[in-house]
Amino acid sequence: TEGYRLALEQFDVFLADIRSSLQPDDILAITGDHGNDPALPTSDHTREYVPLLVYGNTVGAQNLGVRATFADLGQTAAEYLGIERLNHGCSFLRQILKSKEGDDDE
Repeated sequence: TEGYRLALEQFDVFLADIRSSLQPDDILAITGDHGNDPALPTSDHTREYVPLLVYGNTVGAQNLGVRATFADLGQTAAEYLGIERLNHGCSFLRQILKSKEGDDDE
């Protein structure tokens, strides 16, 4: 678990650089490649879900719930970039953009 902690601390520093380089309409998605319990003595995939964090000026705070597949992120990116719909996945783009509009009503 110590290695995971150190890696997260290093990433936090790097994340500040990423955030400062984002353009006003950029959307940043951060996720992992598979769930893994850092307390277990193996690197095999475990029952853990992977995190999915989506950030940007055009998105509001939103709980996206448990996504069933990485294809949802791919479909969201395709829709945002205006490219042809992919064969798999459900875009959550409207959900995150709509939440920003709701934030303005407060």
